[in-house]
Amino acid sequence: MKEVLPQFNSTFSIDCILFGFDEGELKILLIERNEEPFKDWWALPGNLVSENESLDQSASRILHELTGIENVYMEQFYTFGDVGRHPQGRIISVAYYAMLRLGGDKALKPVSTYAKQAYWINVKDLPKLAFDHQKIFDQGLEKIKRRIKHQPIAFELLPEKFTLTQLQNVYEVILGKKLDKRNFRKKMLSFNVLKDLNEKQKGVSFRAATLYRFDKRKYGKLFGKEISF
Repeated sequence: MKEVLPQFNSTFSIDCILFGFDEGELKILLIERNEEPFKDWWALPGNLVSENESLDQSASRILHELTGIENVYMEQFYTFGDVGRHPQGRIISVAYYAMLRLGGDKALKPVSTYAKQAYWINVKDLPKLAFDHQKIFDQGLEKIKRRIKHQPIAFELLPEKFTLTQLQNVYEVILGKKLDKRNFRKKMLSFNVLKDLNEKQKGVSFRAATLYRFDKRKYGKLFGKEISF
């Protein structure tokens, strides 16, 4: 007779960190919770994993329910499992992150009453967050600070056509420091991954700058190596 094995009970949650860049500011997507615990607090979009879902399926569902955003590719980056991180018991959270270009195509409208609203907030103006979400945010920010030195995440935040000033602004807000303009431009152009479009900005009140496009194929052949400033 086959031995009947005991069934394990497990409780997992998903927390999503979405970074966006808008008018020189690095922003994070937060929700205002409409449920206890931490009702009326700001938090990362997150909720429990359903029994019959994979983690990736759950992440997509939760993001859509709490923000209205769909079809965003997110990557797992860390697992948080400290005892006492949730007042209702032991819950292990798998954190996902993504980088988005902000624009009208990413309208925020929660489809679940679990969230009152979703809102992009400047990372410099971060309010007090529910649960251990400050710790999750800090870990996510460190992740992109490391990744921007090896992978083309800066270009995920910019429009298809961009100026060198816009590109430098992305690096500065993520790294949290000012960069020398001449050194930055010289280094970026030396990599030969930016295509000069022979176009200038339009509709600006200042001197129009040259527009560039990122060449992903050339970048793929070049990196691995670290970009340091």
